[in-house]
Amino acid sequence: MKQDKVLSYIGLAMKSGNVMSGTYATEKAVKEQKAYVVIVADDVSDNTRERYSKMSKNYHVPVYFYSSKEELGHAIGKEYRASMAIVDKGLADAIIQNINREVADIWQK
Repeated sequence: MKQDKVLSYIGLAMKSGNVMSGTYATEKAVKEQKAYVVIVADDVSDNTRERYSKMSKNYHVPVYFYSSKEELGHAIGKEYRASMAIVDKGLADAIIQNINREVADIWQK
């Protein structure tokens, strides 16, 4: 099994207390301008996808649709999570960098 660095960084962020997870907590972090990046599961509904896209644009917070609800939840020690906000700039930057690296690797293949 390939190690997923993004999920590892999310787990590290959780352990250090820098993850706000769940719909209410994620939206609160964004609206209070505490979120540096929002991660939303790939398998959310179209309405949820649109809501987070609009919110991210309005509050100027990057949003990434990544992994499944189950995998995101597992990364933070929960059953499943559809959304989360990372509230530490360094960890958010590392997560963004690794997501972008994965995308670049896919395009190069």
